[in-house]
Amino acid sequence: MTGTEFAVPGVQPLAEPVTYWVLYDDGSSGRIESTTGEPTLTSPGRLVTEAEYQARVDELTAANEAHVAEIEAADKERQRQDYEALVAAGLPAETAARLSGYEVPQVEEPPEEEH
Repeated sequence: MTGTEFAVPGVQPLAEPVTYWVLYDDGSSGRIESTTGEPTLTSPGRLVTEAEYQARVDELTAANEAHVAEIEAADKERQRQDYEALVAAGLPAETAARLSGYEVPQVEEPPEEEH
């Protein structure tokens, strides 16, 4: 069977989808699949190669990861400051750590030497 045995008279079969990659003027990117030819963009931008698209996606991913790392570092610093303030206010260190969310670094004791 070739798939044409069930063709409906007057109906054209769908074309295979073609992928188009877009870089928009606002800095975002997109991927469009079309069975009707080159798409008309609804926002300002331009069609690019898959390699250009992937390079932009990689840039956006790296920028997002850096931003998340900054937020996490700021949060850890805030937790440390809250912990220190709670300890200074007289709370036990264990309670201050639990309330602030701060993970107190564990100091490893060197193994005792045998005599």
